[in-house]
Amino acid sequence: MNAVTEYDVIVVGFGAAGAAAAIEAADQGARVLVLDRGYGGGATALSGGIVYAGGGTQEQRDGGYSDTVDDLKAYLAQEVGDAVSEETLDRFCAESPGLITWLKEQGVEFRGGTVSTYKTSYPTDDFYLYYSGNEKAHPYVEHARPAPRGHRVVAPGMSSGKVLFERLRASALAKGVHFIPLARVEGLIREGNRVVGVRYRAMDARHRNARPHRMLTKSTGKLGTWMPGLVKPVVAMTERLWENGAFERRAHAPAVVLAAGGFIFNREWVSAHAPAFTAISPLGTAGDDGAGIAMGLDAGGTTAKMGNVTAWRFLAPPSAFLEGLTVGVDGRRIANEDLYGATHGNVMMREFGGSGWAVYDARTWKKVREQIADQTQLFQRLQLVYLLTIGHEKADSIDELARKNGIDPAGLRRTVDGYNESLADGTGDPAHKQRELCAPVESGPFYSIDISAAASMFYPVPGLTLGGLNVDERSGEVVHRDGGTVAGLYAAGRTAVGICSNSYVSGLSLSDCIFSGRRAGGHAATTGSRQARSTTRAV
Repeated sequence: MNAVTEYDVIVVGFGAAGAAAAIEAADQGARVLVLDRGYGGGATALSGGIVYAGGGTQEQRDGGYSDTVDDLKAYLAQEVGDAVSEETLDRFCAESPGLITWLKEQGVEFRGGTVSTYKTSYPTDDFYLYYSGNEKAHPYVEHARPAPRGHRVVAPGMSSGKVLFERLRASALAKGVHFIPLARVEGLIREGNRVVGVRYRAMDARHRNARPHRMLTKSTGKLGTWMPGLVKPVVAMTERLWENGAFERRAHAPAVVLAAGGFIFNREWVSAHAPAFTAISPLGTAGDDGAGIAMGLDAGGTTAKMGNVTAWRFLAPPSAFLEGLTVGVDGRRIANEDLYGATHGNVMMREFGGSGWAVYDARTWKKVREQIADQTQLFQRLQLVYLLTIGHEKADSIDELARKNGIDPAGLRRTVDGYNESLADGTGDPAHKQRELCAPVESGPFYSIDISAAASMFYPVPGLTLGGLNVDERSGEVVHRDGGTVAGLYAAGRTAVGICSNSYVSGLSLSDCIFSGRRAGGHAATTGSRQARSTTRAV
């Protein structure tokens, strides 16, 4: 079956970036088609629903926290580096409070108020604003005044990401956006140097394979985020169902936005571009296979930052887990433990070969147990069941603990002794961990957790890719390898190089998806309407 349809803008991918692009284009009067290889949501719907924003949002003010655009930029400049120009970072920061306002206009709910007194990778339902990055950690705190900027979408448990997408989806559809799920784009249609549409295969919702496909996909989506190996057979089964029920279609438009995610599920690309990160657990959906990036390359585009992968080794909660020491196989300290999990994980992956251990003494281990009830969500407690039962080693001495883990005993002893001595003489942690998180490691028995990337399927290091297609930072158009841009082609979110392509903290990718998606969708709508007027005049 072949069907050809005409639109002003076609968006490939329906996560946060795709939804933002579709909404922005529709708001400008464009006829918009969105195609998604799944049911919509992508990695956004599986995420924790954190949006990184500052500069004086209403939620910050409601909590009594002062933040300025200058403070936000001073912090983000350290994370962003050369991923985007200073002009783009300026614009991102200046528009940051408005980003939250725009999301509220789409029906997304946020809440300010009290921030947790303890450091956490993800807050309990008592808190919807928190310090979601490295704001308070060395060396970042030396260069920027910290403020809580992690705005969590109001929803229970880990459903904030799902609710975020549901609100964006509802807004897009209410604005007349046409959405086709289970639609896999297989190529761009071009006329000369211009992109004018897409070729795709889709499975009709009325096909006999549609219902079992949906049931299998929905039942394993969240589990696949953390333990993809367990759901691999189910993923293969859904693939066969789709193949047997899909048929070819075409859609035409003078502007196409690629918002199809990254490439963490493309193991060949990960091995080629980021070999140090092959042991991490892929975070996202099967759609994060680089297909969008590949289409951009085929059209003449270029890529950058492809070797940048975020690897999440979160230690907290409970926050007492930050009071121990993290070391490599030689016993050397990896980094200050209060760094954001992806920042700490990046050091472990790149400088310590992806291997590491967290070491604690008896007092801190007891404190960890005492904090579980107040500081953790259900999904975090499930992981703690493993860590506090079979997922740790215990020994009467530091040397014995080192031998049990294969760590150099002399190296570990030097690290522990040096740390304890610095605390005792008042000079503080050599790695500059926050003083309130520093506790001597001296009272046995001693405990250790293997924090290596390949430690256990029950304690994975999940991650996603940060690089992608180079885009014109004023429009979102894909940059052509011979100069200029690829006419009619845009990229957004993790398909493109953006704000978080050098460094990831919680909420920054979603913020960039909204920022870059709106940029691409708005400019694409202008392109689409201009081409439509040109065609009308020609006729």
